[in-house]
Amino acid sequence: MADPLLVRAYRLEPVERTPVWFMRQAGRSLPEYRELRKQYGLFEIARQPELCAEVTLQPVRRHGVDAAVMFADIMLTVLGMGVEVELVENVGPVVAAPIRSLADVERLTVPEPEEAVPPLLEAIALVRDSLRDDQAVIGFAGGPFTVAGYLIEGKPTRDFQATKACMYASPEVWHALMEKLAETFGRYIAGCVRAGADVIQLFDSWVGALSVEDYREFAAPYSARVLEAVEVPTINFATGDYHLLEERAAVGGDVIGVDWRPPLDLAWERVGHGRGIQGNLDGAILLGPWERVERATDDVLSRAAGRPGHIFNLGHGVLPATNPDDLGRLVALVHERTATVAA
Repeated sequence: MADPLLVRAYRLEPVERTPVWFMRQAGRSLPEYRELRKQYGLFEIARQPELCAEVTLQPVRRHGVDAAVMFADIMLTVLGMGVEVELVENVGPVVAAPIRSLADVERLTVPEPEEAVPPLLEAIALVRDSLRDDQAVIGFAGGPFTVAGYLIEGKPTRDFQATKACMYASPEVWHALMEKLAETFGRYIAGCVRAGADVIQLFDSWVGALSVEDYREFAAPYSARVLEAVEVPTINFATGDYHLLEERAAVGGDVIGVDWRPPLDLAWERVGHGRGIQGNLDGAILLGPWERVERATDDVLSRAAGRPGHIFNLGHGVLPATNPDDLGRLVALVHERTATVAA
């Protein structure tokens, strides 16, 4: 039985077409999901295996993507650590009691995923059983820095003042927290793989807020530990971090996910052609006319130049206002454009 198309691409093997999936493909852009959200909260969906699997599979059926990314949230994992989190509409994760001291960190537990998130693990198995052999299941975790930022700030932020104050003024608190997060996330993604995930993505979405030196000292060792926790292909993704591309490549990940800002070929030169790259169409372009989407897609593909290891994706998550039909057209376009050039 052949491995999924996505897995083969991540291993830099020749593939019959460029694989496509979208971050946040499950959820807010789909009318069938919006109907479910009238009855259930996000964490409620994640806690019901059949419902979680259904939401995860909705975009696979509708768009024809090459992978199902599990419907969850990067903060789901910390619930099992003893953190109270509420997902507030139009705000994001809000933490009831932000981390402020070493005592706060010491109260956090490091759970086993089978104890902390058994419904999600069951949902992964259900999704894997529902897919074709050539389609992959993607599990994911938040990057330790990104999640630590939410835990310390208490809510989303743009400047990370409290986070950086902790890093600089209370490094013992910072490193103790990062140790626990790295251990928890490593165990979590290993559990996802045992349940049936073919690929793992690390969402270190906000690590671009760090300088090169701060990334090396305060984030890189912990991201590396998470990425090393599994033997399946891994994706190391961040946004706004053009200055950190070489640093992230050094940390690890079979594939480096890049946002929409850098030209794909220049980003690939910087991370090295010895590994794959994922990206990087600007998702906002899908809010414009199809002719512009087509031109931008052709530009991404021309920069990839048919080299093994390119996975087509957006430069961040699908925007809620995106027309779902356009996502399906985009998948078909990429498959059509690359079917004749793939080795």
